[in-house]
Amino acid sequence: MSDKATLEINGQKHEFPLITGTENEVAIDIKALRSVTGGVTTIDPGYKNTGSCVSAITFLDGEKGILRYRGYSIEELAEKADFLEVAYLLIFGELPTQEQLDKFHSDIKKHSVVDDDVKKILDAFPKSAHPMGVLSSLTSALTAFNPSSVNVDSEEEMYNAIVRILGKFPILVAWTMRKKMGLPLDYGSSSLGYVENILQMMFKRPDENYEQNPILVNALDKLLILHADHEQNCSTSTVRIVGSSHAGLFASLSAGISALWGPLHGGANQAVIEMLEAIKEDGGDTKKYMGKAKDKEDPFRLMGFGHRVYKNFDPRARIIKKAADDVLGDLGVEDPILDIAKGLEKEALEDDYFVKRKLYPNVDFYSGIIYRSMNIPVEMFTVMFALGRLPGWIAQWREMRLNKEPIGRPRQVYTGETLRSFKGINER
Repeated sequence: MSDKATLEINGQKHEFPLITGTENEVAIDIKALRSVTGGVTTIDPGYKNTGSCVSAITFLDGEKGILRYRGYSIEELAEKADFLEVAYLLIFGELPTQEQLDKFHSDIKKHSVVDDDVKKILDAFPKSAHPMGVLSSLTSALTAFNPSSVNVDSEEEMYNAIVRILGKFPILVAWTMRKKMGLPLDYGSSSLGYVENILQMMFKRPDENYEQNPILVNALDKLLILHADHEQNCSTSTVRIVGSSHAGLFASLSAGISALWGPLHGGANQAVIEMLEAIKEDGGDTKKYMGKAKDKEDPFRLMGFGHRVYKNFDPRARIIKKAADDVLGDLGVEDPILDIAKGLEKEALEDDYFVKRKLYPNVDFYSGIIYRSMNIPVEMFTVMFALGRLPGWIAQWREMRLNKEPIGRPRQVYTGETLRSFKGINER
C-alpha cells in the first residue's frame, strides 16, 4: 500500500502522508490541508471519521468486539487484575509491581481527605439536585482548594496530582449519594481496599457496622474496570480538548463529567432502568415491548441493547453478565423491574430479529441491573460510571499534556448570510 493519499481539488493534486497504527489502523494526515490548498477544510459532523490524536492507551475494534487497555485484553484484565492495578496501567503504561501498587494505594489513601469547606458547598445543593451536577461542581471546586498549577514536566508533581484526585474523587461520589439519601457524610477507612472503601463510604449507616459482601465487591470492581476507558468518546475527547488549553486536571475532569451526564453517553444505564419502570407501569408485558422495538413505525427504543461502536457484541457485556447473575443470586432480590430485565434479556438472546442484527444486551443493560440490586439510586448510575472512567480520563489528560498537543480548535463551514449593510432601526 502507498504511504500517501492523493486528493484532487479544482484540477490540482495534493499528496498527504498516511499514518499506520500498531494495530494497522490507517489514517490520512491532513493537518497541512488548509495551507496547501488555500483554505480547503474537511467536514465531519460528530467527528465519526476524524482522528483527533494519536494515543497509546486504548485499542477498540467495534467490528470484531475487541477492547484492550495498553495491549491487555479487557477479558484478561477483568479476570486477573483489580481496579487499582488497571488504573495504574492506564495512567502509567505498565502493570505495577507489588511494590509500586502498594505505594500507589498508600499515596492515594494519604490524600483521601477532602477539605471540610467542601461540605459547605455540598450543603448548598438541594436534595433534588441531580448527582452528576453536584459531582461536576464539587470536582471543579477542588481547584479552589488546590490552586497551584501542575508542572507537567515534573513527574513528581504529575504523580501527586494523580493520587490526589484518585483519593478525593470516591469521597465526592459517596458524599453525593449520601446527600441524596439523607445520610451523614463518611470518610471510610484507610484499612480497606480501594473498592471496599468505596462501598463502605456509600452504604455505612451511623448506627451499624458495614459488612463487606465479596460478591458485591467483585461486581463493582469489574464494573469499574470495564468502564475505565473507551478510547476517544464524547467525555474523553472533552477532557482532552479542555486540557489542551492548559486547563488544570480538576477543571478538565469536571468538564468530562458534564459531557458524561448526557443520556446518549453515560446516562444510558439510567435510561435502561427508566425504560424498565415504564414497561412495568404498562403491565410488564415484555413480548409486547419486543414487538414495539421491532416495529419501525413505533417510536419506542429498546435501551441497553446494541452499541453505536460495537457492531458485533460488546465484550464488556459478556464479562459483566456473570457478575450480574452472581449479585442477583446472592442477594435474592425480588424486584419486578429485574424480572422484566431478565425477560427482555432472554427474548433478545433467542429472537432471530435481534440475533441477526446483533442487538445483544450491552454493558449499560447489565450495569443498571447490578446498581439497582445494590440499592444505588437510579440518579447515581452515571456517577458510578464517572467513578470507573476516572483513571481513563486522567491517562488521556496526562498523555495529551506530555505529547504537547496543540489547543483544540475545530474548523467549520459557514452557511450564514454574506456581507450586508447595517440598517438603522427605523429602516428595519
